[in-house]
Amino acid sequence: MQEYTLIVSPQDANVRLDVVLFNFFKQGNLGISRTSIQGLIERGAVRVNKQPVVKPHYKTKSGEEIKVSYEEKKARSAGPEDIPLEIVYEDDDIAVINKQAGLVTHPAPGNYEHTLVNALLHHLKKLSDINPERPGIVHRLDKDTSGLLVIAKNNAAHLNLTQQFAKHTIKRKYIAVVFGKVEFDENVIEIPIGRHPYKRKNMAVGFSKNTKYAKTVYRTLNRTEDFSLLELEPFTGRTHQLRVHLAFIGHPVIGDVKYGRHTVFKRLALHARLIGFIHPRTEKYVEFSCPVPPEFLAIFKGKTKNTTK
Repeated sequence: MQEYTLIVSPQDANVRLDVVLFNFFKQGNLGISRTSIQGLIERGAVRVNKQPVVKPHYKTKSGEEIKVSYEEKKARSAGPEDIPLEIVYEDDDIAVINKQAGLVTHPAPGNYEHTLVNALLHHLKKLSDINPERPGIVHRLDKDTSGLLVIAKNNAAHLNLTQQFAKHTIKRKYIAVVFGKVEFDENVIEIPIGRHPYKRKNMAVGFSKNTKYAKTVYRTLNRTEDFSLLELEPFTGRTHQLRVHLAFIGHPVIGDVKYGRHTVFKRLALHARLIGFIHPRTEKYVEFSCPVPPEFLAIFKGKTKNTTK
């Protein structure tokens, strides 16, 4: 059993106890979710000025001493699995993968098998190990999103690519099929995104202090009265950004049961079609693309359409 101690700073005064602890553990890279922290508080594992506090919404005061008793769980290592993998490009430093829909990017509690990492461990000889639980993974796609991911095969490449993502210099373009006839040929969605106030596994637009700036540019490629085919370019990388932004403007991605509506379409109609970045070793710009899934285009066959140039 490990005990952690922190003193509430003036900046954290009058902030919920679970939020203060979540930020503390996040800074320490301990990987404890807010839900787990709330469980610790409710079980009496958190003391404030030596007194147990069992309410996650308790508002902290500057100078208070908080002690947390926490038993760290040993991480499970992912193992190689012979899962089909489309490798678009590979050299000694990087690999570019066209991930299929339905494949989780990396292992997580309760899901240590049948992920992209398991497939990478089987197909590639080397992977970066900066994060041993997620070897090679620099960024991720949602389970039901298909398309291109860049994989780091060594730590130098991993750090270089991470810096490019942090600076928002990575070029990414997605293709999505959304409900409804989108009005504009091109437009910008520029509105902050943060954790949903009630549905903790969801994200939502908003303007509270817990939201972060988010920007998406879209171009309408094809439209009918019922559906539109969009090219999307995110300039920030917020969780579920494209799905949340599109739902906010009234055109959720088809197949998105989290932010949209139930549909008979067999998958989430969101695909990472293009990725471009500075190669970590050559320092030259490289760009990779893959085809639009045929099931996306099949939606528009035989229907009256208004295609933009």
